[in-house]
Amino acid sequence: MDRIPNPNVIFPNEYKTSCYIKNVITAPNISVGEYTYYDDPVDPTAFERNNVLFNWPEFGDHLIIGKFCSIASGTRFIMGSANHRLSSISTYPFNVFGGVWSEKTPPHLSQLPFKGDTVIGNDVWIGRESVIMPGIRIGDGAIIAAYSMVAKDVEPYTVAGGNPARFIKHRFDRELTDLLLELRWWDFAPDLLADFLHVLCDPDLASVRRTIRQILGSRNGVSGDCENL
Repeated sequence: MDRIPNPNVIFPNEYKTSCYIKNVITAPNISVGEYTYYDDPVDPTAFERNNVLFNWPEFGDHLIIGKFCSIASGTRFIMGSANHRLSSISTYPFNVFGGVWSEKTPPHLSQLPFKGDTVIGNDVWIGRESVIMPGIRIGDGAIIAAYSMVAKDVEPYTVAGGNPARFIKHRFDRELTDLLLELRWWDFAPDLLADFLHVLCDPDLASVRRTIRQILGSRNGVSGDCENL
C-alpha cells in the first residue's frame, strides 16, 4: 500500500509542526520508535537539543521511546547527569569548576546517583510542558496530563498528572488492558495496521474487545475469525 505514511520522513504532513523524531536523533544513547512525533510550532526538529536535557552519553543512561507516541510541545526529559552528588554533606559540584577543586575531588559524573534508563512505552501521549525525570518508566498506552512532573513510574493504560504526577484513573478495565498489551498492535505490519485502524479509532469498546479476542485466538491457535478486521 503505497499511501501508507512513511516513517522515515522528518515532517509527516504539510504543516511541519510535527516531526518524526527518530529521523533527527544523533545521540547514541537515545532511541525512538517509528511514527513517534514531537509537536512544536517553532522547531520540532530541535527536540534532541531543546527537550532532552543534561544528556551526557558517557554517563551511561539511555532514553528509550517506543512507537506511535505523541509528545506535545515543551515536554522535557531530564537525563541522569542533571543530578548532584547526594552521598556527602555538600551537593555542590566542585569538580566541574576546575583548578585545585578538580584536583582534590573525584570526577564529577562518577559521583552522581545513577537512576537507570528512562523508558517510554508505545502509544503514549505526553501532554504539553510535562517533565519526565531520570529513570522513569511510562507504560504502553499511558496518558500524561499537561504540565505534569513525572517522578514515579506510570503503569500501562493509565492516566497520570500533576506535580508530582499521580495516578488519576485506569483507561480501561483489566481485561481490555491485558488484551491490548498482548495484542501489541504497534508491531503490526504496515498493511495489517492500515486495515486495523478502524478498530483503533472505534469508541465501541465492546466491539473492540471482541475483535481483539478473535485476533489473539487465531494467533494462539484458537478458533476465531480475524480475516475481516
